[in-house]
Amino acid sequence: MATSFNEQFGQYGAWRREFALRLKLLSAWMKEHALLDAAVQDRLRRLEDQMRSDKVSVAFVAEFSRGKSELINALFFATYGRRIMPAGAGRTTMCPTELGFDPALPASLRLLPITSRLDTRSLMDWRLAPEEWTEVALDVHDPAQLAGALTKVTEVRRVPIDEARALGFWHDDLPDDNPIADAAGQVEVPRWRHALVNIAHPLLQQGLVILDTPGLNAVGAEPELTINLIAQAHAVVFILAADAGVTRSDMAVWREHLSGEATHDNARVVVLNKIDTLWDALSTPEQIAREIDRQRAASAAILGLPAERVMAVSAQKGLLAKISADDALLQASGLPALEQLLGQGILGERQNILRATVSRGIAELRLETGRVIQMRRRELSEQKIELQGLGGKNTAVIKNMRQRIEQEKLEFDIGNAKIHAVRSVQHKLLGEVFGLLGSRALKAEMMALATALQRPGLKLGMKGIYAETFTRLRGNLDRARAHSLEIQSMLAATFRQLNAEYGFSLQAPAEPDVMRFDKELQQIEQGHLRYLGLGHALRMAQPEFADRLVRALATRLRAVYEAAFAEVELWSKTAAGQLEAQLQERRTSFGRRIEAIDRIQQAAGGLDERVAEIESQEAVLGQLETRLQLLTSYFVSTGVALQDQAAPEASP
Repeated sequence: MATSFNEQFGQYGAWRREFALRLKLLSAWMKEHALLDAAVQDRLRRLEDQMRSDKVSVAFVAEFSRGKSELINALFFATYGRRIMPAGAGRTTMCPTELGFDPALPASLRLLPITSRLDTRSLMDWRLAPEEWTEVALDVHDPAQLAGALTKVTEVRRVPIDEARALGFWHDDLPDDNPIADAAGQVEVPRWRHALVNIAHPLLQQGLVILDTPGLNAVGAEPELTINLIAQAHAVVFILAADAGVTRSDMAVWREHLSGEATHDNARVVVLNKIDTLWDALSTPEQIAREIDRQRAASAAILGLPAERVMAVSAQKGLLAKISADDALLQASGLPALEQLLGQGILGERQNILRATVSRGIAELRLETGRVIQMRRRELSEQKIELQGLGGKNTAVIKNMRQRIEQEKLEFDIGNAKIHAVRSVQHKLLGEVFGLLGSRALKAEMMALATALQRPGLKLGMKGIYAETFTRLRGNLDRARAHSLEIQSMLAATFRQLNAEYGFSLQAPAEPDVMRFDKELQQIEQGHLRYLGLGHALRMAQPEFADRLVRALATRLRAVYEAAFAEVELWSKTAAGQLEAQLQERRTSFGRRIEAIDRIQQAAGGLDERVAEIESQEAVLGQLETRLQLLTSYFVSTGVALQDQAAPEASP
């Protein structure tokens, strides 16, 4: 029996919580046994935070009257026993609506007025200005109140044509796309620009984010919606109507906003909705099934997708079946098959990615910690040999031994000064990497692009300007990688020298994979080029739209650069933490050796007692190593198995 998406997401959430708990227990155990240096602690904290806070976003995109909001109701909110998202004939959702959960905020519907479009601030900037939003309290335990409040996303207002033009809903050169003016010369526009719903729904609490979008006109006027929110969704569900097939406006939405940026096969799902309109009483079930299959195949061919990526459903009948517990109707609605596809595709892909990420992190942690344990074991072995050589020796020999240890410590401290000198050079190079990946460099590029876009009239040659901008951005990544390679080379040489001089077991960590972000830049550039074609030439001629476009692009690029910055930072901390851990182990070893000599000088039985202590510590180290392998095997084994199964392009 197919498992509903709600049940699959619940299982996914339970798996994430278990993984995060195991990571927390591993961190506590390592801290208890002094194996948790700053770099290892930071790595574990990042992995645990990623597991606990990971979001899975699903965007629903369609032209008006395709049953999009009804499908959201059927998939996620049937347990309320009624419609929650407004659904019905004609236009319903008039503004992009995000549903999620933030425990720091009250249950509410927040609405950004449509007049905010007159300001060039990005949606991200507006999110940081809560006082500009209209807030409506929500009661998650009262379905009627919840549904009633959410009808506000359907609200419209009538404005003069000049205002509609300024808001981006009227284009003199595209009369066929303009709304119909009434006798007073006014047209209908959405009352709200964006809506944020924050409720403690079980799915939303576990990290699901749902994006409900309006039709083509509203989507096209909000570049941040397509460049950021839809483009970065883990899955996009594109809805068609079975009684209409792929219309001209459907094709415009698909071509202009959805095609060409999917990172894996599961990222795009097409739903042929309203198949109940084909349930003709005069046709046999076989004839109806053939007609539905024909519609699926035709839609898939037009969109350039495999037929299995087009799912035939009746959202309305599926919702009714769930509410009335009618299993036969539910199966006929096609909803279970869609839920299975979404669950296995989105959640399976996300689970693979998270597991592989944790597996890589824990494998590196195991190596780093294993080296610390081996160093402790070697230090203890050398101490034991050293002490056993003192058996039967007189006081003068023991005193000379102490002086020799102190001399070694002094030489080691002098060597530390050389290490710090090398590290200062490395920090200088690292600062250059951070400069290339920092916000200042990106801001300068975006300002140059914005200046070019602010020219009046049609923006001829913009593709070339965009290409030059992205070439420079990729050049920054190239230079960051070159600096990283230089730092890596210095680290390797320094570590080899320290290993030879002090018997350390340092190993330079693998260089950060900065260039994997180059692929993301290419995807962003390709997705953004659609705004530079003839279809958007008139919009681009408007300075306000062009400015919003650059701000939206900057928001997404900032996320890429911050991720690259974080990867380099973690790499740097890993190298520094490994070196600091072994330096500290050596300092501690000197202290223990001197303490042991002092105890032997004070008591005749001190030698045998100290040797017995060392042997006991050696046994403890063996137990720690075994326990470390046991605690980390769960993460590494599951990650390795999934990496073998996962698609090669999957990345965290």
